[in-house]
Amino acid sequence: MIETIQFFFRDLADIYPKWNFIFFYEPLQFNRLITGLWVTLKLAVICVISSVVIGLAGAWFQRSPHKTVRHLVQGYIQFFRNTPPLVQLLFFYFALGQFTPTYSPDGWLEVPIISNVGWAIISMSFFAGAFNVEIFRSGIEAVPLSTQEAAEALGMSHFQTFIYITFPLAFRVSLPALNNNLVNLVKTTTQALAIAVPELLYQMVSIYNDYSTAQNAAMAVLFFTYIILVGVLVFGMNRWEHQMRIPGYGS
Repeated sequence: MIETIQFFFRDLADIYPKWNFIFFYEPLQFNRLITGLWVTLKLAVICVISSVVIGLAGAWFQRSPHKTVRHLVQGYIQFFRNTPPLVQLLFFYFALGQFTPTYSPDGWLEVPIISNVGWAIISMSFFAGAFNVEIFRSGIEAVPLSTQEAAEALGMSHFQTFIYITFPLAFRVSLPALNNNLVNLVKTTTQALAIAVPELLYQMVSIYNDYSTAQNAAMAVLFFTYIILVGVLVFGMNRWEHQMRIPGYGS
């Protein structure tokens, strides 16, 4: 079966030289494709989870009784929402990266403890997290105050009210906007190319730089791969949103 597929794409490249899917019949290029896809998936999953955690934490701290804490959260939101994500990525990697401690695995080469992949995860997680803070904040504010007061009247503490009443309702309200932000985050992972993270776009560009006839094929595969990745995320989020829906409330 594998040999049949390889023969098909090799024959296709002979007939149509501008559509050379070399990564489907040349083992070395196939490994580069798989490596790029794996790094992209890792970036997407880790950044999605991290940004949601940051968003939840930020929304909680926005309710802090301490004015300084609220101002710090607001400053974080404004910084990451009002600067381009690519500029943030370059700032983290080139500016902050200069102060990163290093270690020497062989006694000669100095290696930063945070790699380019690590900086990409940190930068994009904080970028999407800033939007998630506002998404969760608006969801919390959408929960009627009377509902929270009723819970506290039944003997619940402020923390218990938030965990068992406010947050579950707010999360349902936040899901549509959260879905949109996470989709944008997955697409933003392509910007990791700027700091040489070997994700899918980086690998595809490298392949067609080595084999110019593979440019059309590489970009076509890249395009449809992201359609599938985003489609899976949207499908999962929509199913989750549907299952969590409370008739007559929120979304």
